[in-house]
Amino acid sequence: MKALFSVVLHDVAPATWPLYADFAARAAALGVPLTLLVVPDYHGQGTFDRDPRFCAAIERELARGGEAVLHGYFHADELPCRGLADFVRRRILTHEGEFAAISESEAQARLERGLALFSCLGWPVEGFVAPGWLLGEGAWRALAGFPLRYTSSPRRVYGRAGEGWCPIDAPSLVWSARSGWRRLASQAVNERWLRRSANRSWLRLGLHPVDMRHERSRRFWERAMRALLAERTPCTKGEALRRLAPLQQGGDGGVLVAQQPQAAGHAVGAL
Repeated sequence: MKALFSVVLHDVAPATWPLYADFAARAAALGVPLTLLVVPDYHGQGTFDRDPRFCAAIERELARGGEAVLHGYFHADELPCRGLADFVRRRILTHEGEFAAISESEAQARLERGLALFSCLGWPVEGFVAPGWLLGEGAWRALAGFPLRYTSSPRRVYGRAGEGWCPIDAPSLVWSARSGWRRLASQAVNERWLRRSANRSWLRLGLHPVDMRHERSRRFWERAMRALLAERTPCTKGEALRRLAPLQQGGDGGVLVAQQPQAAGHAVGAL
């Protein structure tokens, strides 16, 4: 089977879609379906179903073969940190790890509300990705109670396997574009990752809205997409899981045996 790649747009919301629109059009022209990580109520600005133009844009992407994924609910982390390690994880590495420290009951409520919005619009949803890839113990327990097929971390996608999860090797390239030196470092790191990932069965490109504000990061993502298109099959995350499912028992292409991910004290983003 030809190796796969997925283009994943993070933090998709009415406030951020204008930044992504041009890139989305370029991906459509190349025949690359997008995986859209949609935030129901981005930073408390109002639920996305109140914006008809945004909903129409997402539905166009779905009609082109794209996929909408539930991405937190508010995409904001307002709970206090507990200790230095927690501070580094939730304030230095990211400051929007919404599901890192919330209780099981609160995680369940936010998942229910987010999925209800998708359902009201008739949008199919197979996956949930926590903001910052940070899932705390309570959020893991809550997630187990929903019929979602997968979640993910920076290096793996976790497909549902009975009562556990099957971690599939699928590294995600991601930029830190908030300052000039970060963009320079990100370009070097990600170009190295592209060179080293030729033997990976599945590779993800993880774009963020801030990437679209800077020419260096915009151009990198478009070049990477075109380069991977020459070597790999583009597909959404849900489609990649379906294609890789027959390999899960054999361990081919980095697919591992079913297991339960670590939860207590270990957010997925740390893996």
